Amino acid sequence: MEGKLTMAPRLERFVSPGKGNGLRAAARIRRGELVTTAEPLACCVSNKLARDVCHQCFTRCGTLLRCSQCKMARYCNVSCQKQAWAGHKRECKCLRSLLPRVPTDSVRLAARLIFALFSSSKSSSAELYSLDEHESHLNSMSEQKKQGLSQLASMLELYLQPEVPDPTQASVLPPSCQEALSLIAKVTCNCFTISDGELQEIGVGLYPSLSLLNHDCRPNCVMVFEGTKLQLRAVRDVNPEEELTISYIETLSLTEDRRRQLEDQYHFTCHCQRCDSHDKDGLMLSGEESTWRPLKEALPRLEALKAESNWQVLLESCNQLLSGDGGTVPIENLYKLRILDMALDASIHLEQWDKALIYGVETLKVYRRFYPDPHPVHGIQLMRVGKLQHYLEHIEDALNTFREAYKIMKLTHGDDHPLTIDLTMKMEECRSEMDKQSFSRQ
Repeated sequence: MEGKLTMAPRLERFVSPGKGNGLRAAARIRRGELVTTAEPLACCVSNKLARDVCHQCFTRCGTLLRCSQCKMARYCNVSCQKQAWAGHKRECKCLRSLLPRVPTDSVRLAARLIFALFSSSKSSSAELYSLDEHESHLNSMSEQKKQGLSQLASMLELYLQPEVPDPTQASVLPPSCQEALSLIAKVTCNCFTISDGELQEIGVGLYPSLSLLNHDCRPNCVMVFEGTKLQLRAVRDVNPEEELTISYIETLSLTEDRRRQLEDQYHFTCHCQRCDSHDKDGLMLSGEESTWRPLKEALPRLEALKAESNWQVLLESCNQLLSGDGGTVPIENLYKLRILDMALDASIHLEQWDKALIYGVETLKVYRRFYPDPHPVHGIQLMRVGKLQHYLEHIEDALNTFREAYKIMKLTHGDDHPLTIDLTMKMEECRSEMDKQSFSRQ
């Protein structure tokens, strides 16, 4: 798998003041424009979804063919299985040697990177940012974190034994990556989460040149995926020589929580305009603390129920919280919004469509305020609510919601993304159903 980046002359590497390397616009980029696309140098499906997602094309499927040897890799059809074999054969041998243990996502990704470099005949000189230059951040890590990474490095060495007995002898690796600890650190700090159409995590991948993109809590670009292909799109107009930024994390959280997460995961303190001004923190903590604190304290338990797919208990718990004192908490409150979102998820899984629609409509009132720029999360939420309205035959409401989603998604995903195509078909269905209704009334 070659880490190819479709580079436009609109994009150039530069040194960003206070941030190190970065990417900036070499020409004017308009809002909604596709800045660049990239294929991963290496990628893998997340362990927790290994049974549900094709390991070649990253499509979710009800039934998948399983590799008869390692029993882990799964494919949607024989064609995907054949295409995957060149990259999977080394991995297959390593997976078999560790059974019944399964290495973590980062260990599998680091190994796949080595295998990709072994089988790559092409030069990666087209990359703006080489693997050798990637930061490992080992010097700025706590001892505890370093210890955790050392355990992963030991697991990587053990896992690679059947194929690469001594990584330091692997001439395909740049010198700074030949030590397992350095390689694991670089992979964990620089990999991207690959998400599906619903923005749910399905895997991890390395896109070397796009690791140059710096973070901003209100970025001017967003990333969406089509399979494993990464698309970078501008969500605001960008002037020549202006830095291109993305958000490394979900931005719908308090400044102190965003900063803590960025420090823990990426080893820097964010000083973007939004963090320095504590923008929207007051709105996210709307209401009396005595009424919203129980909602905040309940979140870890609710998230555990969601992780276990215990939808019935999750919905009952959310309902209880939202109908007690939580009912008086303003809807803009971050903790109330999170509980509404979980209640929406649980209602959809339990096929309680009317209830799901009530929760979905409530969340949209707040999403508009928290996502001032076109944002994939807002577009997907609108699409989900539109589908509920359509299913419950609120056709006119559904069409209006789909139109609002389209305004966002034509900018964040582009007109030719499968999800945007699906959305335009939904709008067409609504229009034709409305035409039939008006015809039958005549």
